[in-house]
Amino acid sequence: MTAPREPHFVEQERSHQSAFFRATLPDECGYDGCDYRLPPDRRLLNLNPQIRDAAARYFSDNAIAWHQHAAHGLSSQACCLNFLMPLATRPDILARLVQAVIGGDLPEMLEVENGPDGKPWFVGFEWIGRKDYLNEWPRAGSPRRGANATSADAVLRFRQAGRIETLLVEWKYTESYGAPPEPKREAERLRRYQGIAFAPFGPVLSDAGIKLTDLFWEPFYQLFRQQMLASRMQATQEDSAERVRVLHIAPSGNRRLTRVTSPAMHPLGDNAFKVYRSLLAYPDDFISRSTESLFSPLIADAPVDDGWGSYLRDRYAFLAAPAIPLQDQIVTM
Repeated sequence: MTAPREPHFVEQERSHQSAFFRATLPDECGYDGCDYRLPPDRRLLNLNPQIRDAAARYFSDNAIAWHQHAAHGLSSQACCLNFLMPLATRPDILARLVQAVIGGDLPEMLEVENGPDGKPWFVGFEWIGRKDYLNEWPRAGSPRRGANATSADAVLRFRQAGRIETLLVEWKYTESYGAPPEPKREAERLRRYQGIAFAPFGPVLSDAGIKLTDLFWEPFYQLFRQQMLASRMQATQEDSAERVRVLHIAPSGNRRLTRVTSPAMHPLGDNAFKVYRSLLAYPDDFISRSTESLFSPLIADAPVDDGWGSYLRDRYAFLAAPAIPLQDQIVTM
């Protein structure tokens, strides 16, 4: 007798999100026949009630673009906001989060920008840097955070051991990749990144045995653009940061995310994040951690009536899974 197939992570999350929306938003869910979807104009309901008003004003004040599927229960943008935006004014918890990522003494969190109420926020979202580091901004007008330019899902600033540092956060939830790059975009990508991708002018080893076009496969394409942004921010010491690193966060249960998609990289390993680190001139400038390993201990320590922790516990069932570091997962093609 054949054993029943174990549901894939995305199927499990659709089921969890459907149940959550049916319980909490019964009159709103069911868009396009899916209980895990909300009407597009009701995207704020996809967020913790604590941050809905603040998120709306923050995105409006900073002209930040909402993702196309921000009203989808599996939206990584909504997921990132639900985990991090309630902590924008809670530097004590953020300090423990950063310490869990990089070790060492408890850091001092530094303001990123003002929130919608004019008070300091210690997390920023859809961060593109303060200059056109990657040759992406429009020639006329201003760039828009979250659209048509490389944007970190979140940014954190802190001081540790007397040095100011920045973390650019790339947040994933149920994503997986495998489709080849679009040929029509290759020429423009080469124009933008050819001179800033490889060492000594960029973060990727010049003798790694790969071409720039090999990096156009997701998830490598997003990661190396984030790394270039971090590299240029560090070179210019943006906001006085002496070091800028990329922090990739995703649930450990999403094993498909770790597949090596670029054919040229298959000989290098079977875990996308280990392979990616091996391509960098400074591998420690890229850190990959599972959502559970970082947040489950913080949520466990939060008071029972803490609206941040209780919302995450109720909504994201994967947090109860064993906290396996994402970079330690092995997935075969």
